[in-house]
Amino acid sequence: MKMSMRMASLLATVSFGVLVAGQAWSAESLQDVMKRRGLTEKDVLAASKTYTPTGKRDEFIAFSSGGQSGQVIIYGIPSMRILKYVAVFTPEPWQGYGFDDESKRVLKEGSMVDGREITFGDTHHPAISETNGEYDGQFLFINDKNTPRIAVIDLKDFETKQIVRNPILKSEHGGTFVSPNTDYIIEAAQYAAPLEDNFVPLEQFNEKYRGAVTYWKFNRAKGRVEPENSFSIELPPYSQDLSDFGKGPSDGFSFTNSFCAERYVGGIERGRPPFEAGCSAKDTDFLHVVNWKKAEELFKAGKTKKINGHAVIDMATAAKEGVLVLIPEPKSPHGVDVTPDGKQIVVAGKLDTHASVYSFEKIQAAIKAGKFSGKDEYGIPIIAMADALAKQVEIGLGPLHTQFDSKPCVAYTSVYVDSQVAKWDYCEGKILDKMSVHYNIGHLMAMEGDSTKPAGKYVVALNKLAIDRFNPVGPLHPQNHQLIDASNDKMQLLYDMPLPLGEPHYAVAIAADKLKPHIRYPHGTDSRTEEKHPAAVRAGSEHTDTKPGKVEVFGTVIRSHITPEIIEVTEGDEVSIHLTNLERAQDETHGFAVSKHNVNLSLEPGKTASATFKANKAGVYPYYCTEFCSALHLEMQGYLLVKPANYKSTGVKAKEGVSYSKADYDARVKGNIDTQAVIDSVVGYITSVNFKDFPQAVALVEDATDQLGFAKAAKEKSEEFAKKQDWHNAALWAEQWFQYQVKTADIGLRAKTYLEQNGAKKVQ
Repeated sequence: MKMSMRMASLLATVSFGVLVAGQAWSAESLQDVMKRRGLTEKDVLAASKTYTPTGKRDEFIAFSSGGQSGQVIIYGIPSMRILKYVAVFTPEPWQGYGFDDESKRVLKEGSMVDGREITFGDTHHPAISETNGEYDGQFLFINDKNTPRIAVIDLKDFETKQIVRNPILKSEHGGTFVSPNTDYIIEAAQYAAPLEDNFVPLEQFNEKYRGAVTYWKFNRAKGRVEPENSFSIELPPYSQDLSDFGKGPSDGFSFTNSFCAERYVGGIERGRPPFEAGCSAKDTDFLHVVNWKKAEELFKAGKTKKINGHAVIDMATAAKEGVLVLIPEPKSPHGVDVTPDGKQIVVAGKLDTHASVYSFEKIQAAIKAGKFSGKDEYGIPIIAMADALAKQVEIGLGPLHTQFDSKPCVAYTSVYVDSQVAKWDYCEGKILDKMSVHYNIGHLMAMEGDSTKPAGKYVVALNKLAIDRFNPVGPLHPQNHQLIDASNDKMQLLYDMPLPLGEPHYAVAIAADKLKPHIRYPHGTDSRTEEKHPAAVRAGSEHTDTKPGKVEVFGTVIRSHITPEIIEVTEGDEVSIHLTNLERAQDETHGFAVSKHNVNLSLEPGKTASATFKANKAGVYPYYCTEFCSALHLEMQGYLLVKPANYKSTGVKAKEGVSYSKADYDARVKGNIDTQAVIDSVVGYITSVNFKDFPQAVALVEDATDQLGFAKAAKEKSEEFAKKQDWHNAALWAEQWFQYQVKTADIGLRAKTYLEQNGAKKVQ
């Protein structure tokens, strides 16, 4: 009764607050707000185009590189709300990445280099898996520029599942880009170096240093890159950069641009001009055109050499077999982008003012006719620019990267020096619109803008500098992603979004409805393998195995309890703790951290994760749930007791801090009976409607049923102690009975609300 009165009072207070707030809201008009904040009608229009009301969701999801953070940033469009960081190449404690045994194994796949552990990554170019050239929302790939690696992120749970280290590259920038059916993933070298792991002096740069492009074979069914079925093509020591795969008529070919075709190695220390002088002297660099399907045939036929155990097609073979040709391109380009129909390739040179549109048909005709202007120093045929070029369009100072619109022939190109986005027609060769951005735009992102079916509507400018756009927080500024409305003839700038995590370099965006992520894992899943975890247990089967020098704990977590609550080990033991989250309710994640042992697990519903560590110092170490999961979250705790090697028990018995009486027991039982009445009413509603037609509600009902089962077991224990007139333990178990009831009610009410909001119907 007292609880009901308190609840009624609270509801009255909340209702009054809502009434007052409503009156205050109605007292201030839109014009009042505009005047108070100094907003124009244009500001309000822009705000209305990005505003996403509470409970509503975004139309597109963007995946941005996280630069030096080694992570991926996910945000919604048009709201520009950051939704998640995905840990990839660097440890990240919120997700337990690099702290649980399972993710440590993933990190270790690509983190050990020449006996050094690499814990830093520089992510650059994310790519979404494709089917027939369209984004399918199944996988995301990302590269590391610093230590040449690529990672596979499964979009069923947005977790990194695999990291593959490139065995021949010493640096890279041109990854990752996928073929139209995600058969292969491109990773291109950047700074030329010996492909073997040996020292070669710079004086032998032209003779011994090389570039390369790697074609990683991807097994979609397994969700894994297969290094044994992957190969590389040796390239001249030009600095290769970005790549793209052909589509439609150009499927089977890939395109990789380059800079510093001068092959200049600088050396102020040696009395020579710096790199930037020698690497920008010529008017053109080289576009590499690769017949990758023919290269695949050579690889399968064994026409390769092995370097560091990896299959490489050498330059001589590539040239002889017609796998590789070169085409001059404007100097220092940073984008090579195949049009949605696959008929043309757009290249923009940062030190040129044009976007150059190459015709794949003209390239093919030159190759078939053997029409080459000559060969480079390494024997690779060169097609004259005039024989491959369809047109050049004056874009502005410092054009970089191009994305495509849903409207035919419409493209968007970032213009770095002018700090602009140019909208232009690559069929007619004319500018349609230009808009200034803030400041020094690098890449840009259109919605699904490098697929065969771009979605249009929005463009995001990925600006390198923020300068005066945000409140100052020190000399290190965020980058600025600016949302642009691209649905009309004229572009409109809508929103400035600071990204304060590394130097985000490139991003891709997909229609949100193409993503179908898990809500929960099947019970006991190892999230890194998507298979049943061998250490998973269910409620009631928790146990601890103790052997000389090793203790292994098989436990569970559920609101608001960690089983076991006490772990006893001996100093020097290796301790492995395996925990399974028993929850089925959506978003009921638990964490697990142990004081002073660098242990932190993230346990999403259904997941099993492990932590192994050395108990190398005797002491008392609390452990607890790190995710605020319930009203008794702070009570979700336990103790790791590390006993000295020769410890002998003192035989002291525990003394309770509080003693409970029969009156306490009776009061608690009465409250439990009242609570059960509330639960019964909720159950009555749920079973009266078609809840089985709603998978989300079914999962909640299953979870609530489990909790109610635990409540029944606690009730029985309470009654057993009451029969013995042990009122202290009877009251404690009655309290535990109540806690399970509270959790049952919480889940049940969520299920009821969900059903009401989603149109559940009465069962006839």
